[in-house]
Amino acid sequence: MDKHQPLKLNRRDLFKVGGGLLLGSAAALRPSGASAQFGCDVGSEPFPTTPFVLHPFTDPLPVPAPLAPCSPADLGGPAPDRFYQDCDHGMHQVMPSDLGLPDPVYYKIKLQVAPHSFTTSKVQPIDRNGLAVVPPDQIAGPRVLPPSTIYGFNGTFPGPMIYARYGQPACVRFINDLESNPYGLDRGDFGDPEYAFLTHLHNGHTAPESDGNPHYRASAYRPDQWCDNMYLNWPAGGDDAEKQSFFWFHDHRMDHTGANVYKGMVGLYPIYDPKLDPGNEAITTGLRLPGVPNASTGRIDYDIPLAFYDCALDDGVTPHQDFHNGCGELHPEWWGQSFFRHYPNHGFVGDLFTVNGVAFPVLEVKRRKYRFRCLDASIARIYELAIMSSTCGPVAAPGQQGQYSLPDGQQSMQFTQVATDGGLMPFPIVRNSFELWPAKRREVVVDFKKYMDGTPTTKGDVLYLVNLKQMTNGRKPNESTMTLDDGTIVPDPEFDPNYCVPLMKIVIGDDAPDVSVVPAKLRPLPLIDPRIVAAAPRREFELMRSGQFGGEVQWLINGLPFDPTTPLAFPQRDVPEVWTVRNGGGGWVHPLHLHMEEHRVISRNGVPTPLNRAHPDDDSREDVVALGPGESVDVFRNFRTFLGPYVAHCHNLAHEDHAMMFGWEIVE
Repeated sequence: MDKHQPLKLNRRDLFKVGGGLLLGSAAALRPSGASAQFGCDVGSEPFPTTPFVLHPFTDPLPVPAPLAPCSPADLGGPAPDRFYQDCDHGMHQVMPSDLGLPDPVYYKIKLQVAPHSFTTSKVQPIDRNGLAVVPPDQIAGPRVLPPSTIYGFNGTFPGPMIYARYGQPACVRFINDLESNPYGLDRGDFGDPEYAFLTHLHNGHTAPESDGNPHYRASAYRPDQWCDNMYLNWPAGGDDAEKQSFFWFHDHRMDHTGANVYKGMVGLYPIYDPKLDPGNEAITTGLRLPGVPNASTGRIDYDIPLAFYDCALDDGVTPHQDFHNGCGELHPEWWGQSFFRHYPNHGFVGDLFTVNGVAFPVLEVKRRKYRFRCLDASIARIYELAIMSSTCGPVAAPGQQGQYSLPDGQQSMQFTQVATDGGLMPFPIVRNSFELWPAKRREVVVDFKKYMDGTPTTKGDVLYLVNLKQMTNGRKPNESTMTLDDGTIVPDPEFDPNYCVPLMKIVIGDDAPDVSVVPAKLRPLPLIDPRIVAAAPRREFELMRSGQFGGEVQWLINGLPFDPTTPLAFPQRDVPEVWTVRNGGGGWVHPLHLHMEEHRVISRNGVPTPLNRAHPDDDSREDVVALGPGESVDVFRNFRTFLGPYVAHCHNLAHEDHAMMFGWEIVE
């Protein structure tokens, strides 16, 4: 039996009920051993110190295998049907046949409770100063981490990978099996207490009922419920120029998105274009980007997704306190397992970095070109990635975020960026490093035959994929100076100019055939007619901070918290608009995600693209706007194919869960 039963009460609703009912509900829902206090002081919002990983770079990087399709008869439950989209007899708005597409291929994915280990290495319990300590269970010295409890797609983290292709629809049946706990795991105190899910294919061109957004379905899908998400794999307007290349799917449960995503609800969805990007470098009619189909594994070799995710593990002495479900109680029984809080004041960042669910993995590469599809699946962390060589190798830095540093790291290879979250770029960009914001994707090609100075690599050479972006909280990356509330600029005492954390070890292996190329031109970016821009309806959305309702509605858009019953915009189908999105300031960054279609940035801070070199993605298509403090961006977007409700929201998921989201609805 589960140690924590589902709570049949929405978190935000606790703050809408009053007086004795509120206190009575809090007492009834309080975990064992918690203080009788409710609405306790949470100003400190402390992070735990994750046990120190003693033997990094020993676990191999997991490279997901593609999920195999199934027959409709294997889905279980009702047969797929236009008039039976989910357990509540919803309806598919557009079927593949409506667009002249073939019948979909079918996939079955269960939401399941399962254990997950971030490392096989032994760890040492430490304090925040990096000193060895004896944890509350009095077991001293190096030990193996206990597995953490995840809610995963098919019980894995990351979840299954689906290889999609434009022109071939896919129908995915998601089934909620979260009430079942076959391993008898302790669920901890985060994740939707109702065990509900709502899966969003980020940023598929998808009808509202399959988009997994809380404006269409705020109640989500509870245990034993299911839905068929129809992914048409059809570009907006049927336009080849609108094809994208790397989606991911994740939970979008209202008020619990961050907790559910952090709990493990992350899946991968590379999508190929048979005309231009077929996933086979030998097809001469395509771009010939790196990729070789492997009949024995089903994978496309040399085309590897990398999902970056930071976590914190419980040290048994850090109080579990936030605005939602903790008032300072300790949980020594959860030592070494995932720790998460909905910290609205500074956001949530972890001190252990993982790639594809593993801390400090190793990837052996052939001497040839690779395509890496990079995804930031973190709650708030921004990364800056580079490839470096080192003579001395990683140095232990216990207590520092990332646990290890690469003090003598020297850049040794460059990236050739070929795609953004909006798909292939007009032309490749050679970069020494690149930033990755929450939910954004960037795809790069790396040639492991030679170093950036032209020297050939040799078998056994070692490189490191590193993170250069220090971020001690979810506000924004650390900078050399900070601005106080009175406007005074002072040095930031936490800023480390030498911050360099190795995330993954790369070992050069044998030679391998390579007929891939990186062409000078990729996917043309059509010009936007300035007359259409001038005539387009305009809307403005400002992201700002508030302090209402005990922190439950901490982050607002246009001064309002998200209300699924009240859309802020009613764009017309097939009528393009210009949306101005503005960061209201306060020293925060906001990655704003707009559902349904990717957009084009037409100006940033009043400067037309492509003149802003700090944001090269502005020169392409994207679905997440990176907003620095005080920045304003004008985006041009359309609303093709579908009608109905969608959302836009900050993808710092602590902000989204504290109401920084708005609904909008496409109308005729």
